[in-house]
Amino acid sequence: MVIWLIGISGSGKTTLGLGLKKYFDAIGKKCYVIDGDLVRGFYDNDLGYSREARVANIKRIMLAAYVLGQNDIATIVCNISPFEELREFARRKISDYNEIYLKKSVKASRAEDVNKMYKNNVGKTDIVGIDLKFDEPRNRDLTINVDEESVEESLGKIIDFIENKYPQELR
Repeated sequence: MVIWLIGISGSGKTTLGLGLKKYFDAIGKKCYVIDGDLVRGFYDNDLGYSREARVANIKRIMLAAYVLGQNDIATIVCNISPFEELREFARRKISDYNEIYLKKSVKASRAEDVNKMYKNNVGKTDIVGIDLKFDEPRNRDLTINVDEESVEESLGKIIDFIENKYPQELR
């Protein structure tokens, strides 16, 4: 299974992804977290943040997620993934693709700016939600309104979704 957490910067992808990893670890399910920043770092940050560079990075992530999923490793992807055509491609290529949209307003993300991403990068590089459009997901499997609930509530909804969809795999 591939659990792909999408949303703008600051929507909680990594926080929820790591929480989901703890859940899988606790039940003994092999899992791996792929974070967009991890992939960029592995490749020595050879890609920028233009639309084209983001597409290339997402394709790298897709292949890794596909391979892990094919080897029965629950894969948790934490990536903005702003482009609908790439999400549709992933859905076609990855049989157990599950898209979870972490919906958060740019205004709230900028106000909180936990990782100082907005403060350090506005006007310097293309930011999804400001300079680049985040395509509203058309075929998401679950939407979490992260502005309206706690991390624990959001994680609980994701776990409920997974337990309902994959009861045999989680035993």
